[in-house]
Amino acid sequence: MSAYLCTLDGLDKADPRVKNKIPDTDLNQAQTVLYRRLSANLYETKTPGEFYHIHGSLEASATLCMIGLPPFNPRLQDYRECIETIESAVRRFTVDELEEMNRKEAQAGVPVLTAEQFRATPQGQALAALPPFTIQPFESSTAPAPLGQQCPVNPGTSSLNQCLRGIRVLELCRVIAGPTIGRTLASHGASVLKVTSPYLPDVPFFQVDVNTGKHTTSLHLHDPVQRLAFEALIASADVVLDGYRPGVLTRLGYGPDRLAKLAAARGKGYVYVAEDCFGGSDTPVADQAVWSDRPGWQQIADCVTGVAWEQGRFMGLNEPVVPPFPMSDYGTGALGCVAAMAGLYRRATEGGSWMCRTSLCQYDMFLLSLGTHSFEVQTRLRMTHDPAFFELRHHDSVDEVGKRALKSMRKVRPALFEDIMMHTAWSHGFNAEVRWPREALQVKGVDIGHVRATRPNGCDEASWKGWEEQPNMVADLRL
Repeated sequence: MSAYLCTLDGLDKADPRVKNKIPDTDLNQAQTVLYRRLSANLYETKTPGEFYHIHGSLEASATLCMIGLPPFNPRLQDYRECIETIESAVRRFTVDELEEMNRKEAQAGVPVLTAEQFRATPQGQALAALPPFTIQPFESSTAPAPLGQQCPVNPGTSSLNQCLRGIRVLELCRVIAGPTIGRTLASHGASVLKVTSPYLPDVPFFQVDVNTGKHTTSLHLHDPVQRLAFEALIASADVVLDGYRPGVLTRLGYGPDRLAKLAAARGKGYVYVAEDCFGGSDTPVADQAVWSDRPGWQQIADCVTGVAWEQGRFMGLNEPVVPPFPMSDYGTGALGCVAAMAGLYRRATEGGSWMCRTSLCQYDMFLLSLGTHSFEVQTRLRMTHDPAFFELRHHDSVDEVGKRALKSMRKVRPALFEDIMMHTAWSHGFNAEVRWPREALQVKGVDIGHVRATRPNGCDEASWKGWEEQPNMVADLRL
């Protein structure tokens, strides 16, 4: 939930004024226009008691048109009116009809299943045979590359003791889960360069959190000149983070097969880390993971795996509710970071190149495998937290759910929001003071944290040279 704790000049995610401090990467107005934002939401279908989460992704128009609504409706400005309008449209269709429409339009919607229902699907059965993340070699000709023998850090940098100093990470991800992998690797000293296309949308405010510690650059990989710049970057990278749907990076010419050839040519392996929604690609269960290539986001994973039904039951409802905060996104990002570090260890000790994969659905299945709190604990939580939270229903948006949960947490757990839990630094990229949570992990004798403040997407040169460190942030790590 760290994005919900960040501020720019004291303004948090919910403050409308913060939009003036962040470059607008919501290119299709799928986030900033409420009606279009609610094209990514959970609604009841034609069959009472059956639910479907439609998802317009970062585009919205195709999903709205698919259910018979106009892509824009300036008349609709009220939250409840928007919900009623869209849910009325969704209620014209059964789950099966919505599934077929989603397939034809290549949209990211899913039926909202219980955990038992998901485990009975071919996808659920396939993922049940996998651990939360997988690691396997995809090239074995290159020699071990010990961590202490990587690319030199930039001259004049500090002497912090961070385990990934000198490791170069090329991040091709958007939104939260994939960028969280890079953010966490950066906290261990890796040089993480986030590459985004100027023609693809991203959620603006999340960049305040997930770009912490990185450099960010803009490259359009369909442009021959910009591809050359990208290939210069990948030539000396150690880790490639892929947060797109399975196969997208391969079609661009930078998937594992190409990395294997590059590794053999340069004599040093790569660690390829892929994060997606449904999971199962390039694993022993790939043939059974029939949904592996479907598009998806956190809410999609939470709804299809049964997490949303568990949230609703906790709230005393006989209906699903999307959980507050992007917890599955951050959890999947943590899994991806562990996988990346395990891949680097295998490269260092065994040589070769290593493919690491995780997914939002694998994280959710792991989460559900831990079980739920006892009846007594759940009762205490319901009595402790704000009653307004428990008035939410299935069609309330993830933004509304998060807003009410955050308000309750500020009252119940105020210590989470105190200055001692936060860093503060100047962000030259945002031209503002940024406040963000400290890293949760401490290891004796190791410095864990970031040495440069966050910045918007596309802020830096496409280069591994000249990376700055902010002295106050370095000093803060040594306290």
